Amino acid sequence: MKNIFLLIFIFSFFYAFSQDETRIIKEIKATRTLKPPKIDGILDDHVWYTSKTASEFVMLEPGNGDPEPEDQKTEVKILYDDNAIYVAGYMYDANPENILKQLTARDNFGNSDSFGITLNPNNDGQNEFWFIVTAAGVQIDAQVSPSNGEDLSWSEVWYSKISFDDKGWYVEMKLPYSALRFSKEEVYKWGINLFRGIEKEKELYVWNPIDKTKGQSTQYTGILTGIENIKPPIRLSLSPFATFIFDDYDGDSNTDFVFGLDLKYGITDNFTLIATLIPDFSQAGFDDITLNLGPFEQQFAEQRQFFIEGADLLNKGDLFFSRRIGNRPVGNSDVEDLIIEGDDLEVVDNPTEVKVLNAIKVTGRSKKGLGIAVLNAITEKTKATIKDTVTGEETKIVTEPIANYNVFVIDQEFNKNSSIGIVNTNVLREGGFRNANVSSLVFNLANKANSYKLSGDASSSIVREDQENTVGFASNLRFSKTKGNIRYDVSHQFADAKYDKNDLGFQRRNNYNNITGNVNYRIFKPTNIFNTFSFGLWAGYFTRFDPSVYTGNHFNLYSRATTKKQLSFGGRINFNIGKQKDFFEPRTEGRFWIENPESNLSLWFSSDYRKKFAFDVQMGGGMYHGNNQYDYDFGFSPLYRVNDKLQFRYAIDFEKDVNELGYVTTLDDETIIFGKRKMEEIENSLSSKYSFNDRSSIALVFRHYWSPVVYEDQYYKLEENGELTESDYTGDNDINFNSWNLDLRYVWEFARGSELIALYRNSILNFEEGSGSAQDFQNNISNLFDQPFGHNFSLKVIYYLDYNRTKSWVKSKT
Repeated sequence: MKNIFLLIFIFSFFYAFSQDETRIIKEIKATRTLKPPKIDGILDDHVWYTSKTASEFVMLEPGNGDPEPEDQKTEVKILYDDNAIYVAGYMYDANPENILKQLTARDNFGNSDSFGITLNPNNDGQNEFWFIVTAAGVQIDAQVSPSNGEDLSWSEVWYSKISFDDKGWYVEMKLPYSALRFSKEEVYKWGINLFRGIEKEKELYVWNPIDKTKGQSTQYTGILTGIENIKPPIRLSLSPFATFIFDDYDGDSNTDFVFGLDLKYGITDNFTLIATLIPDFSQAGFDDITLNLGPFEQQFAEQRQFFIEGADLLNKGDLFFSRRIGNRPVGNSDVEDLIIEGDDLEVVDNPTEVKVLNAIKVTGRSKKGLGIAVLNAITEKTKATIKDTVTGEETKIVTEPIANYNVFVIDQEFNKNSSIGIVNTNVLREGGFRNANVSSLVFNLANKANSYKLSGDASSSIVREDQENTVGFASNLRFSKTKGNIRYDVSHQFADAKYDKNDLGFQRRNNYNNITGNVNYRIFKPTNIFNTFSFGLWAGYFTRFDPSVYTGNHFNLYSRATTKKQLSFGGRINFNIGKQKDFFEPRTEGRFWIENPESNLSLWFSSDYRKKFAFDVQMGGGMYHGNNQYDYDFGFSPLYRVNDKLQFRYAIDFEKDVNELGYVTTLDDETIIFGKRKMEEIENSLSSKYSFNDRSSIALVFRHYWSPVVYEDQYYKLEENGELTESDYTGDNDINFNSWNLDLRYVWEFARGSELIALYRNSILNFEEGSGSAQDFQNNISNLFDQPFGHNFSLKVIYYLDYNRTKSWVKSKT
């Protein structure tokens, strides 16, 4: 910890004497209007003719500062009144019939031209709001921050329309002040940039120049002036919803009605409270489950909108993994252990999820760069049911008590490129169950020229279980060169054996002391052949912290490129030097397995996605030196766009491991058994979507994953020195695993912010173990449909109510 503070001090000292960057800062003045324009995409309102014009866009992709072509000029005008900002975009094109305009779901660019505006009311160089409209009329909005990048899950209610003529296409936008976050002032100076995407050329142009060779795009905004004497509105919206749910599993069906409310309220001009009361997550997407024979937990992406949206500050320090809220009960596995000990007991019900009762979060950042985020969620008490098969008596066992999950973040940004903050996560469970608290100091420091960066964190965890506290520590430190064609970084990662953030975070391992480094080269302007090109080398040296033991190394050579014809390709070579010590595969603390060095190669290719038919293909293979273990994989994913409304995508991925060595079991005498196995993984998926218009669509998503595992009747004992010796162990460990999911979803946004969503879901999850369980593909498919099916149908209606619009409507009626 002391070393980290010393490095921060040294970097801050050099920052004071580093050379400041110089850049172009354009200005555009917004014009006040007494009569707002009609948002119809036809820019014939008189007020547009009297407003200032922003023009002279320059290229951002694939070039870096080249002027826009004469036949594809862009002009933008901005108005405002007491309620909103209005934007008019003129995208001229000599061949408007060739403008690409694929209809997609909201927040999806698709194969379409686009126009957008970025606004930074705090003008802090780090945080922006994006409002984008495609040439098909699809809205895209995002919140941009250093910690979370481009968060497309962030959504606000705003209004836009498009139109076309023989000179190009046009956008008209209304951005209510309720969609922004800003403090009350007499005169406003906001950060702003404007951009236009021309998809048929794969080009992106911006109004205020952005230098890709250094810094972040958020640091290159222009200035929006002219806005005066406006008042931040009361930001209050309610989204009541009702959901009907029908569930059927193997003939056992039930129905349910859920009524709830989502709420957004602007506590202050810059801080927003978001709450979900009686939440309903029944329509969240399915997880891509795979067979996991490794020592680490599988990680699945968050699918619940409440936890996805606006999570930029909450992600600071990498302490928060929202899937922990409502996840598997902490005592779920204890129930199965109890059954092993009791001869006459059986599990009647052992829930694998916990119901979320409610959740709230408060996020925002002040004009002076102080960011605060708080999330709090409460989950209900969960019980398993055990039955005595002799007496018939049933017993309830609490597997998860009422629990409170809390995240708190305070973060100060400064110099338009740096920040320092504190993050805390806390889990409190009722009674004598496990509690946890994790705290971290996080920092991200860049010099004035945006050429070097020092970032990292220092964390401590406290886990209380069985009336005892376990305290652990961890840290990450990274120094990076962030300017120019050649860049590099050096990192140190540390965690002691007691560090544990898994109650509200995600952590696969601890007890490590690693050093990694990376050097790479990239181009920023197209060449005669390539639009983009990069290659690099990543290397790592790994040790245990306690005891200090060398565990291995890893090297990765990588490259990727995109040609002038929009053909992309790349590859990587991974390898180890010398034998590695794996302390995790044996599943016993202190034991390790000595692995032979591995090397593998992977290649990929992606065709031109501007065409109706496009595809991705990848292939690879690897081997362990010194034995006959090897693997290979192949993937192919074609896409066909029938027209601007309908497209289909299919994907197949195949992987085979031959003579793979891995953990099997630990015997009663603590002998650790490994086995040699053949494992295949085959995944087929199909997705299609038909968009009726920019507010209504129907989509099909299907996935089948199958993995058979066959042991070669060759088993080994893991010796104390990490070597494997032949064993006379015998067991039936073959596996046949299937995961089948089908979702058919219809979405209709019948008013901005209001939706009707109908979902049908069909699912099978099947795990078979024992001799002969693994089957060939044809027999597996035949037998799969003999397994119990899950059927789910749900219909959800959400109605958006905005306080300001409702107030105006009421006034107009009185």
